[in-house]
Amino acid sequence: LTNEVSIDRKIKEAILAFRIEQAYSKDRILELYLNEIYLGFGSYGVAAAALNYFNKSLDQLTVAEAAYLAALPKAPSNYHPVRNHGAAKGRRDWVIDRMLEEGFISAEQAKAARDAPLMTREREATLLTRAEYFAEEVRRELSERYGQNQLYRGGLSVRTTLDPHLQAIADRVLHEGLIAYDRRHGWRGPVARLEGMAGSSASEIPAPGADWARRLAQVPPPKGIGEWRLAVVLNSGDREAVIGFTDASRGRIPLADLGWARTALDEARRGGPVKSASQVLKPGDVVMVDKRQDGAWSLRQIPAVEGAIVALDPHTGRVLAMSGGYSFAASQFNRATQAERQPGSAFKPFVYLSALDSGFTPSSRILDAPFVIDQGPGLGLWKPQNYAQHFYGPSTMRLGIEKSRNLMTVRLAQTIGMEKVVENARKFGIGDKMKPTLSMALGAGEITPLRLTTAYAMLVNGGKRIGPTLIDRIQDRHGRTVFRHDERTCQGCRAGEGEAAEVPVVPDNRPQVADSRSAYQIVSMLQGVVQRGTGQRINAIGKPLAGKTGTTNDSLDAWFIGFSPDLAVGVFVGFDKPVTLGKTETGSSVAAPVFKDFMEAALKDRPAIPFRIPPGIRLVRVNPETGLLARSGERRAILEAFKPGTEPTGDEGVLDGSGPLASGGKSKADTRGLY
Repeated sequence: LTNEVSIDRKIKEAILAFRIEQAYSKDRILELYLNEIYLGFGSYGVAAAALNYFNKSLDQLTVAEAAYLAALPKAPSNYHPVRNHGAAKGRRDWVIDRMLEEGFISAEQAKAARDAPLMTREREATLLTRAEYFAEEVRRELSERYGQNQLYRGGLSVRTTLDPHLQAIADRVLHEGLIAYDRRHGWRGPVARLEGMAGSSASEIPAPGADWARRLAQVPPPKGIGEWRLAVVLNSGDREAVIGFTDASRGRIPLADLGWARTALDEARRGGPVKSASQVLKPGDVVMVDKRQDGAWSLRQIPAVEGAIVALDPHTGRVLAMSGGYSFAASQFNRATQAERQPGSAFKPFVYLSALDSGFTPSSRILDAPFVIDQGPGLGLWKPQNYAQHFYGPSTMRLGIEKSRNLMTVRLAQTIGMEKVVENARKFGIGDKMKPTLSMALGAGEITPLRLTTAYAMLVNGGKRIGPTLIDRIQDRHGRTVFRHDERTCQGCRAGEGEAAEVPVVPDNRPQVADSRSAYQIVSMLQGVVQRGTGQRINAIGKPLAGKTGTTNDSLDAWFIGFSPDLAVGVFVGFDKPVTLGKTETGSSVAAPVFKDFMEAALKDRPAIPFRIPPGIRLVRVNPETGLLARSGERRAILEAFKPGTEPTGDEGVLDGSGPLASGGKSKADTRGLY
């Protein structure tokens, strides 16, 4: 219908009204009307109005409050409870009188309602957790699925997978991790400058009547400042800097808090040590500060580096927490889902998985030695190096992944064939754009943190395919379910409700993308990364955890992807415009601490559940460095996972990429002379 004033319009309205009355009862028509009508205060429908005016649900309203809402449909703006309080109360009392006349309330109720003051209450915040990146990702998915009109006007009810507790942890640890990295690489300077405030001694501090507070108030706060405050440096000496705030109050930044603020230089380098406050801060500098427990203030700066963290249920793919950057206010770009970056060594588990499927074992020895390949005319020679630029000779596959040996990985990929590695990666959803070139074995392909974390989740869940989802269920305005992530049907789920009944068995229809035994062998090897390898700092948590670091060339990207038996977590750190994180910065120093802090908090009150061992695995005591059977009483021995018939027999050979290096007998699994 339109606002056209004509006989035709009135006839159409009459026909429509007649058809509506044929389809619905009077009560149903009134219900639909009351659920849609605008009632002021940004309220569409009486339920929203009850919350916005009185901070109550409909069933909690008093007679007086219900009468006021009933008075609003005629003209909400004319009966505003503050601007037009007299008219609003008069209209409310008229409704109360009509309720009395019609017998809906008693005379006593009517008198009490008329005597009640007309007072509104501010609605309490209903957002229980801040998850801007998560919410925006849900909004994008709904828009793509249903369109803008249905998204904003369709009355959709969306149930997401978000876990508020884990989301709060994710936001906190990512913030702290990015700030910790940023402080290691120096001070980039003040937010702004207020000129004409030079001073060198306490006696030259600008007086309270000076206009510095007014000038400071005119400086726009940087996006992402959060709960920090802007302050202007009034004076800076050897031991401290005196700062002022917009309310003309003052504070101090002690020299002890400025030790990190060495001058930031190119390529993540820093200048010399800080010996005085005046070396860092000058009068007139506008800086960000945070209150310390002792009443002094700490110098702060918003990190230039960015990152992402995502946590999901490895059995269902439900995304439980997601943070796509330091500040959604500063950048809506979600690095968890939109940033495609090279994973570096974090891709290696899928090379080793392909090898395990090809007959290798975690104890298979591979030659760690120089590797050179001709890339073709005009491309020169490719000479990959280990991070430490050393060669370690014959080493077990387990040691290769625990210490992240590049040369072993490339030699292994060359032997089994990169086509097989790419095929395996595609099964895990991370090889769509991957070419079968050896550099891909070292993580040269690009992938988002969410997709790589999902791939790791498929390792720990026994090789079952899952798809990441942020939405559990969507219902339309009539309560009908129009989307459900879990499409399984449960026979007998409602049988025996309210009675003692057996727990129904829900079918597992997840496709198998990898041999569960090979997947467990990789999980066990990645557990070794945490216990003895590049992720060793995580072992301090004291619970079964596994994962892999990742660092790309020139330290442009830092990763740690890992899991507990029931929680998969991925962390990425890097600059939006790729530049080096620093010569000494790696996935172990940048991303692993964020993973550690998250898992420590997330698993704090949970039992230490061991990784689940699938059928068809034999655990044998071996020496982790040689892969040979452990001698009686050997302290460093570990339980290694083998498929039946592949256990070591005592003397093994070494893979060098060109054939066997004879060293005696061969294992039972050596059917192709690869060892």
